[in-house]
Amino acid sequence: MVTATDSADLVSIPALLARNVREFGDKAAYREKEFGIWQSWTWSEAVEQIEALALGLLSLGANRGDHIAIAGRNRPYLYWSMLAAQSIGAVPVPIYQDAVGDEIAYVLDHCNARFIVAGDQEQVDKILDIRADLKNLEHIIYLDARGLRKYDHSILSQFHKLQDLGRAAKATLGPELVARQAGQNYDDICVMLYTSGTTGRPKGVVLSNRNVIETSKNSSQFDNLGPNEEVLAYLPMAWVGDYTFSMGQALWTGFCVNCPESPETMMTDLREIGPTYYFAPPRVFENQLTNVMIRMEDAGRLKQWMFHKSMAHAKTVGPALLSGLPVSFMDRVKYWLGDKFIYGPLKNTLGLSRVRVGYTAGEAIGPELFDFYRSLGINLKQLYGQTEATVYVTIQPDGEVRADTVGVPAPGVEVRIGDNGEIYYRSPGVFVEYYNNPESTASTKDKEGWVATGDAGFFEEGSGHLRIIDRAKDVGKMADGRLFAPKYVENKLKFFPNILEAVVFGNDREFCTAFINIDLNAVGNWAERNNIAYGGYQELSQHPEVLDMIQAHIEETNLSIADDSMLSGCQVNRFLVLHKELDADDGEMTRTRKVRRRIVEEKFSDLITGLYDGSERVATTTEVTYEDGRKGSISATLELRDAAIVAVQRMAAE
Repeated sequence: MVTATDSADLVSIPALLARNVREFGDKAAYREKEFGIWQSWTWSEAVEQIEALALGLLSLGANRGDHIAIAGRNRPYLYWSMLAAQSIGAVPVPIYQDAVGDEIAYVLDHCNARFIVAGDQEQVDKILDIRADLKNLEHIIYLDARGLRKYDHSILSQFHKLQDLGRAAKATLGPELVARQAGQNYDDICVMLYTSGTTGRPKGVVLSNRNVIETSKNSSQFDNLGPNEEVLAYLPMAWVGDYTFSMGQALWTGFCVNCPESPETMMTDLREIGPTYYFAPPRVFENQLTNVMIRMEDAGRLKQWMFHKSMAHAKTVGPALLSGLPVSFMDRVKYWLGDKFIYGPLKNTLGLSRVRVGYTAGEAIGPELFDFYRSLGINLKQLYGQTEATVYVTIQPDGEVRADTVGVPAPGVEVRIGDNGEIYYRSPGVFVEYYNNPESTASTKDKEGWVATGDAGFFEEGSGHLRIIDRAKDVGKMADGRLFAPKYVENKLKFFPNILEAVVFGNDREFCTAFINIDLNAVGNWAERNNIAYGGYQELSQHPEVLDMIQAHIEETNLSIADDSMLSGCQVNRFLVLHKELDADDGEMTRTRKVRRRIVEEKFSDLITGLYDGSERVATTTEVTYEDGRKGSISATLELRDAAIVAVQRMAAE
């Protein structure tokens, strides 16, 4: 197998691009599905596109150190925009494509962006709406020209026309481009990525060439990633995971990055590509499993019996086979038959037939969900990371994969646990600084390079694997002194396909309570099978039979929690099903779908009060944001319910 050269000269993104042209020039580097057809670009073709755009940016007057924002869905052209910015010594700043106007305005103003590359009319409109508040923005470059013909083009340039302008100016601007590329070193700034902002305004995380290249090299070597891997780039380009996997590792190894046609066609495109290297947050794996279980509920009795019988065997044998543990001959034969008729077709349906290495991260994945995928023979592993670490803090080696840990320190990473249980790390991937925020930089990273994660955890004796308990600020005590770790409970609840989101409360209180969001797809399918009519999410969420179902899930979770002597006090005593889904547009979640716990507590304080004062019903009104940005409100009367707990564990703890 051809492998990428490990050279001391590869100290910048332009250097990696040049190496890839030399070694993989005719090999596919990028693919995109458009109008139902996959288009492909080799490394040589991609670099020509990047160079043309880089020259176009120079013709607009882009300087070294300028911040160039990028907004839109995953497309080769937008990845090339980041690479073109890096080629001229500028700093790319990707923005979440579903960010609303004030979120975009904050990022553009905070980083003083002079230019932005926008994917389509929707992104351009959002930028134009806030342009009056942006003192530094000079020019908008748009990719998809549909709907933009009659716009004021005094500050607008079409992507391909700007490339043509760059090609025409190559004779005059070419030497400047070469000089800027040659002048870059390992400690120059490579990219700026904004945190999700769970507790406040997002912070701009500044990453250097050293951070990105060293991390990409170490992680690629850890999993033996090579130029023949195929990845599907579908996660937000503004997220550090996508940047590291679809940019850093792709550039280091030379593998191919595939972009789906749209979010709606992602699953179809996933099956067509059949990635060998795959990453998804737990939410994606949850949705995939939910769809599988819905289909099985609609299947005939014989198919259901075969599925459940085969999966029961797979759960006992599949993970052992992946880990290289001894498995009897008959069990191997049974698993082979199951793979032939059940697991193989199921993996193909999921688009995961060719996955050699799969990862999940972002938040803890339910052990049952994790074991389900590994039982199919999919080498799914967990990693623990942060934007400030260029992703990697800990990682699971093959043969040491477990659902309850996040592995051992990644190559080149040191990890220690503070006296208060907080996790600290340092590595070549540790960020340079928070942009224009020296106070936060100093409070997060000390002079020796140790970074405070804000998470609480511990290393297991013997295995050396790290276990995460929760966010350090969220771990607390019940009123009677028992440990309170909400994320532990929430992840258990979200294993049930009918539960989309859960938020647990209980710090300094006598008992725990929970908000639940139902999964409209899963519960709606269940309602149709049971001839339950409903007019929308709100009506379905408050249906008595739905509440009965959620109560059963909570009580089953309580039984599981009761088995953990350290966390048995976290059983959910009372709950309600929210009348609306938690939404990033309403400020209740981040763009990476992390719950903003403090905002939820403030926004729904009347509901929390009702859960703790014994109310059976609470009438509430909630402000919501519609798709077009208008504000409105919805009112509902919610039923609050008690859930059975395991009292023996409580008495034992006391």
